[in-house]
Amino acid sequence: MRRRLLTAVAAGVPLAAAVCLPTAWAESGSSASRSLDCSTVTVQAPEGTTVASVEAVDRPAGTVDVPAVPPLPASQVTDVPGYCDVTVTLTHPGEGDQAEVKVWLPRDTWNGRLQTVGGSAFAAGDYGSALAGAVKNGYAAATTDAGVKTYLDTSWALDAGGQVNASLLKNFASRSEHEAAVVAKQVINGFYGRAASYAYFNGCSTGGRQGYAEAQRHPDDYDGILANAPAISWDEFEVATLWPQVVMNNEKTYPSGCEFDAFNTAAVKACDPLDGVKDGLVENPARCDFDPRRLIGTTLECEGRQVTISAADAAVVRKIWDGPRTTSGQKLWSGVPIGADLKFPYLAGTLPDANGDLKGQAFPVPASWVQSWLKKQPSFDVSTITYSQFTELFRQSQAEYDEVIGTDAPDLTAFRKSGGKLLTWHGRQDQLIPTQGTVTYRQQVEREMGGAERVDDFYRLFLAPGTAHCALTGQTDDLGALRAWVEEGKAPVTLTATLTNSAGKQVTRDLCAYPKVSRYKGYGDPAAADSFRCVYPSRY
Repeated sequence: MRRRLLTAVAAGVPLAAAVCLPTAWAESGSSASRSLDCSTVTVQAPEGTTVASVEAVDRPAGTVDVPAVPPLPASQVTDVPGYCDVTVTLTHPGEGDQAEVKVWLPRDTWNGRLQTVGGSAFAAGDYGSALAGAVKNGYAAATTDAGVKTYLDTSWALDAGGQVNASLLKNFASRSEHEAAVVAKQVINGFYGRAASYAYFNGCSTGGRQGYAEAQRHPDDYDGILANAPAISWDEFEVATLWPQVVMNNEKTYPSGCEFDAFNTAAVKACDPLDGVKDGLVENPARCDFDPRRLIGTTLECEGRQVTISAADAAVVRKIWDGPRTTSGQKLWSGVPIGADLKFPYLAGTLPDANGDLKGQAFPVPASWVQSWLKKQPSFDVSTITYSQFTELFRQSQAEYDEVIGTDAPDLTAFRKSGGKLLTWHGRQDQLIPTQGTVTYRQQVEREMGGAERVDDFYRLFLAPGTAHCALTGQTDDLGALRAWVEEGKAPVTLTATLTNSAGKQVTRDLCAYPKVSRYKGYGDPAAADSFRCVYPSRY
């Protein structure tokens, strides 16, 4: 336990306002002998900020209503214990921003720990679902909106003069996440009368990137960081995610969703046995060498009409799987993994145009990145990007934004010295953030820090076959594994997970710690985890 890390706060401007504050807290962590009420406390602003306001609401036990935030509908979390809902608004003097930090404090069920939850897409934080879930599990929970908007609203990207809003981008990239940790620890200490025994960060996608940013830039903030399907190398993969759209537009070939499915089905069937058994899962898509040209001439029944796969269709799929390249053939980034859903996001909701062509739509997150941060023209038509322009945009993004939001610095020495633990899983069939980017980062950390064994002491990566973007959430006890590692010193060798194979059936697997992979023993039920073992790739 690192109490000095959990009680440290940055110097700043204090502000007295209404938040929850008890007079004492039993060291055991139980509140049975006392009552916790929302009262008054002083919040000391993190360095470089001013506290604009502090609000608190006493929430009774019951159902938490989560508002609809497009593209997600409204939802509910039931059986949430009573908690105090604290909102601290921070500003950076002279920058005109306002970032909210929310801290939810369970009155009677606190387990003595902090869990901060991350965001998704262009949302820096949570709107209530993850916070409520954390409180249900006994955590004091925290999140920040970083002063930006929602998942897909990027109207904050440019200032009134049409230039990139550097302050808000800095907030979104890393600054606000650190400030949320500082504020949350203060509020917890005031409310319960003692510091949290352990502090955890939990996020996927953008949240995963935020977790890596914390490990790289603020290594003392958290004892344990769960950072899944992380959006690291943001400046590179965001542009790369447009590659399928660029290919289809430049080749003027738009395979239907049915055709995309046919290519994936054939590839999975061909490469499924590579791990020793046909189980509907491709253990390592990088080893799959299925050639899409094998399907040329195949006739399919697609939504009531006959479709014949053409050489042009196969060429498009081949380029998408291969990934972005320059016009001279230089590799820029990884492609969409074989087996990942090629229909989403590139064909979701599309209809044939006047000529009968089914033209894909660009996924809004990378499209917005190119439109606002690179072109600085929110109305820019990304469908006009040529191959050569794609390379220019990729290089521009690297040059202008790697230091701000790349989040791929491989030197984690300070995090290791702090005693922190970093755990990550990433789906092998992630259709939005290619798994290879996370693998490459882990390899860079190994080279920087003395090899795999030394890195395994504080950072472990697990790759999940057959798993799409963030789709393993709730299918494995990843946070429990992290807690056991942080609090008991039990480093996870495997993560037991529930996966869905290509036939839509659920199977269990013990995900292997990278670089090991899963191999069928030669006997036993292919749907059961104990029928597989972890081996090094050289024996695979």
